[in-house]
Amino acid sequence: MKILQVITSLLTGGAETLVVNLVPRFRAMGDEVDVCLFNGVETPLMERLRRENPGIRIWKLGKGFYNPLYVVKLARIMRRYDIVHTHNSSPQLFVALASVLCSVELCSTEHNTSNRKRGWKWYAPVESWMYGRYDHVICISKVAEDKLREYMGGEWMDRRSSRYGRILTIENGVDVNAFHDAEPLPDAVTGRQKDDFVVTMVAGFRDAKDQDTLVRALTMLPDCHKLWLVGQGVRMDEVKALAEKLGVASRVRFWGLRTDVPRVLKSTDVVCMASHWEGLSLSNIEGMSVGKPFMASDVNGLREVTKGWGVLFPESDARAVADELTRLHDDRAYYDAVADKCWQRARQFDIANTAERYQAVYTSMR
Repeated sequence: MKILQVITSLLTGGAETLVVNLVPRFRAMGDEVDVCLFNGVETPLMERLRRENPGIRIWKLGKGFYNPLYVVKLARIMRRYDIVHTHNSSPQLFVALASVLCSVELCSTEHNTSNRKRGWKWYAPVESWMYGRYDHVICISKVAEDKLREYMGGEWMDRRSSRYGRILTIENGVDVNAFHDAEPLPDAVTGRQKDDFVVTMVAGFRDAKDQDTLVRALTMLPDCHKLWLVGQGVRMDEVKALAEKLGVASRVRFWGLRTDVPRVLKSTDVVCMASHWEGLSLSNIEGMSVGKPFMASDVNGLREVTKGWGVLFPESDARAVADELTRLHDDRAYYDAVADKCWQRARQFDIANTAERYQAVYTSMR
């Protein structure tokens, strides 16, 4: 099959990482897979995509996310493929519009349990039409599927309807062994000192993420507690300003975009994902894969993977974060028990299983 993956960009994010992880596995199964980007800015993830997939074609539409001209450009590109698979909201809409101008099978992945557009009542008919253009809509968690069905209503909730069967859940996956077996970075690279106790969060700086709570938690902890934040995004300067205001800037390291995330996580003591909402966070699974304790906000998309395995804390509760980090620092037996349970949970989300289930969906569409 000739498959085109369409996504906003290859900046840091769960959807972006999923695409880069899946492409070589689809190609190994015999598919011809290319990638189309709305914003074609060069990133470490793009370098990795090229390196791991010699001969892959990367289509770059421009440098923005909502240019109406993309509809025509997409139609010309989509004609070359058997299946077009979209990720993120603008590709979902623009590919649906472009499909009016060409004949191609469509698949989309819903990466979140919510988004701002679902609060726009006037926009609901547009999304109903858009989702109706897709042969399959894949949600990355059961909660994401339930929320989408609830939002769409009508035929999407009725098991007797043909539309009901178009929505299904395939949980995200990662190469768990690549994370578990990674080598830590040297202290000379990380700058960590002998007594440091480091918590790390890997995520873009955007509205769904809550790096702020981790910064606030530092003010309640001894100086040996450090915070590493990996990623970029529109809220980075805001988080930096907060660290300065609270007097903990010297204890927070902003790593930016990295291609060696497994090694960064292996060099930390605790991995955390603080969010306001999620679909199913790849960073959640990655964090659990490295053999360290994993902490997460008690919100949809994080709760489902973490509860009973890692540690959940109330959304935006810096005091709860500080208390949990203190316990992990002081109680080695507790630390080891949480780390072991997280590794056992991560093994249930290996990327090989995800790729096989996606492949089955593609086959059903041909």
